[in-house]
Amino acid sequence: MGLQFQQHHVTEAQNTLFHERLHSQLSSVDQELLRPCYDQSVVSFGAELEMYLIDRHFMPAALNESVLSKARVNGLQDELNQYNIEYNLEPVVASEVPFSQLAAQLRHATRAIDQAASLYDGHALAIGILPTLSAQHLTQDFLTNRPRYKALSNALKALNNGPFNIDIHGLDTIKTRCEEVTLEGANTSFQFHHRVPVSRFTQCYNAAQLTSPLVLALAGNSPFFMGKRLWQETRIALFKQSIDYRDHFSGRWRPPSRVNFGNGWLRQGIAECLTESVALYPPILHVTAERMNNTDNRFGELLLHHGTVWSWNRAILQPGENGHVRIEYRSLPAGPTIDDMLANAALQVGLVESLSYDCESYLQRLPFRYAEYNFYRCAQYGLNARVIWPGKHQTALSEHRVTDVIADLLPVADDGLALAGVSRDERDRYMNIIEHRLAARQTGASWQLDTFNRLTASVAPHHVLPELCRRYYQLSQDGQPVACWE
Repeated sequence: MGLQFQQHHVTEAQNTLFHERLHSQLSSVDQELLRPCYDQSVVSFGAELEMYLIDRHFMPAALNESVLSKARVNGLQDELNQYNIEYNLEPVVASEVPFSQLAAQLRHATRAIDQAASLYDGHALAIGILPTLSAQHLTQDFLTNRPRYKALSNALKALNNGPFNIDIHGLDTIKTRCEEVTLEGANTSFQFHHRVPVSRFTQCYNAAQLTSPLVLALAGNSPFFMGKRLWQETRIALFKQSIDYRDHFSGRWRPPSRVNFGNGWLRQGIAECLTESVALYPPILHVTAERMNNTDNRFGELLLHHGTVWSWNRAILQPGENGHVRIEYRSLPAGPTIDDMLANAALQVGLVESLSYDCESYLQRLPFRYAEYNFYRCAQYGLNARVIWPGKHQTALSEHRVTDVIADLLPVADDGLALAGVSRDERDRYMNIIEHRLAARQTGASWQLDTFNRLTASVAPHHVLPELCRRYYQLSQDGQPVACWE
């Protein structure tokens, strides 16, 4: 959201203009997608990595502006909270060795970020939620001092008209309230982008919705929040609740959440996703195209609004000379290692590339609400989840261990990567990481919980989480996939 603005009180005239432009731009989407560039897109990948900045005690450190001033890396930007930073990778074509190319970018950038943080006696850490995070780190004092973040904070708080309520039940339970949207910044992710031809978007998007629960079960890396053991991927519950203003909705029904898995299988392409965003969610930012830094503002208001609806699999329209569409996989957490993150992404895009050609047969056998059910069960239970999965000769819906479903689909994912042009050696490298993790039954989340249990028997209580983070940092620096961690 590269905007430089301060949103003050929105006048009725500004509100009217913004809504008029939303609907006008929405009506132009179908025509825009007829341009040849949208269907001539070569499959390519990109990513954004969000990281925590921590001090020598492994607590959050408000260092993002300092690190930005010292790290000589293109693509770095600040994030909502002062202890978060984001690196935007250059996209790569899917053929040959795309994940190794992305890995090289990540190693260069994360090394530079960590070195810059070390100038302030700190480190950078890729982890879904930092276990040592506490309530004191969620005050307004930690909000990054940028107009766009203040505008987002003010807009969401105005809609909420009260504190944001957190109520998550896992191994432990947490019930708390927070006045600030800094809760959102507690969650850091590895957002992977998958560019596809517009003619295949519907099938690819549905395949993403179908399979992202499975990848999430293997990728969990956020079991703690404020010292509580919650879900294997607590980010999924926390992010949804951190900006959920519906608790104060006074009607007899609840509107859909802005953080969502979706509302049904896609039928009419990316335009359907954009139409839903306009039809279901009130605008929270009213910045007009004239005040945006985009080179192509023909869809400025529409894309700004769509970006304030946080779907776990987000449909992205990128207009311009090389216009294209892509899927952003937003449910994957940051960490534990670069190879783990890219293996997760390889599994995800491999499944999508393969199953997109046979997706309709799955959709006929699995109502959408069960795909959504799978998503939240996999977030909560990780590799211990049981999912509803369609069988080839199915006569009724049935539940399966997610590990069995994933194991059956590994050859399918490999085929999908081959279809995208990924080399044999590259496929073997990253799919082997997934196979080993599945065999070891060890994710970032399970390693954190097991380490926590061991430390509680030998370390003073107030040292347990910092020591856990110290060990995590050291192992992540060593770079071996999490399946190998002890």
